[in-house]
Amino acid sequence: MKSIGKTLLVAASCLVILVAARRETKVELKGVHICCGACEKAIGGVLDTAGVKGTCDKGAGTVTFTAGDEKAAQKAVDALAAAGFHGTSSVAGVSIKDDSGAKAGKVKSLTVSGAHNCCPACCKALKGIVAKVDGVKSEDVKPKGTSFTVSGEFDAAALVKALNDAGFHVKVEAK
Repeated sequence: MKSIGKTLLVAASCLVILVAARRETKVELKGVHICCGACEKAIGGVLDTAGVKGTCDKGAGTVTFTAGDEKAAQKAVDALAAAGFHGTSSVAGVSIKDDSGAKAGKVKSLTVSGAHNCCPACCKALKGIVAKVDGVKSEDVKPKGTSFTVSGEFDAAALVKALNDAGFHVKVEAK
């Protein structure tokens, strides 16, 4: 009888371990702008604050982390977006939401904010992306700036998509 009790106890313990392991969610965000050590440090700080452990691969533009469950994983992804990082998630139920405020259609001027812009390389990347959007005539992106203005006659949603595709999460306000 004691043998059956021990067997049941071991089985129950294994079940608890399996259930706990199943809830863990491993996320890989691809296409994140990571150009320097400051970008890596910022991402690490965001993940620590969100309560998850992860790594960055600057060369691959990926951020990988494991969270206790999907809800915690989504919280970490939301925190990365709030810090100006954008990417495509490997987990279907966990993703960066479009909270940019951009609407499809032509605008003459747009204020862009929130992009992670820690150094001259981030600034150069932002300038290059913005310049490729049809109809953009000018921008005033500065290194370490928290917002910039884009002018011309261009589609606001196309600008946000280009920035997101390059790994920057932004919000916009039409003027």
